[in-house]
Amino acid sequence: MGPRVFVVDDHAMVRTGVRAELGADVTVVGEAADVPTAIDGIRSARPDVVLLDVHMPGGGGRAVLEALRGELPEVKWLALSVSDAAEDVIAVIRAGARGYVTKTISGPDLLDAVRRVADGDVVFSPRLAGFVLDAFAAGGAAAQQPAAEEVSDPGLDLLSAREREVMQLLARGYTYREIGSRLFISVKTVESHASNVLRKLQLSNRNELTRWAATNRLL
Repeated sequence: MGPRVFVVDDHAMVRTGVRAELGADVTVVGEAADVPTAIDGIRSARPDVVLLDVHMPGGGGRAVLEALRGELPEVKWLALSVSDAAEDVIAVIRAGARGYVTKTISGPDLLDAVRRVADGDVVFSPRLAGFVLDAFAAGGAAAQQPAAEEVSDPGLDLLSAREREVMQLLARGYTYREIGSRLFISVKTVESHASNVLRKLQLSNRNELTRWAATNRLL
């Protein structure tokens, strides 16, 4: 018998598609479309693996993880998301997920990922694996010298949390439309945040922003 799987996604068609792709090789013991329902269902079903969407009503996949990880340490968590944004990947992995795959994954690869996570492996979509390693390495370096990072430029303290997210994506070369898609905000909102970032940091354009972010180890 394959792993017992619980599917969490706010789109019914996605849940139906996941069930179809996994087929008879796993036992789907439940599904949920929002955070409260997911928490209650997972607590009751105690699956081997939870396939967890990142963005949902009521707080998202991270909220489900944080609510249950300590209570159900035997459950393994695999994020399945349309988003490949840095903030989403790192947040859900730090919350306790054993892997992160995007919804472009094929059915056979998804089944393989579920099996591997159930066996205790860590699984990422190929295009995310190198990024995750780099991000955690950078995070470790930052943790060793937080004071230097925090005061590297006084302008950084002027940015809101959302402006910092936009700043990092801009510095990495994402377009306004791509940033909007990753952060689930409109292009006009991205433009407004970008303008505020440049003004607060006293920079003139994206090239200067990229150099600034690299100097301050924020890429």
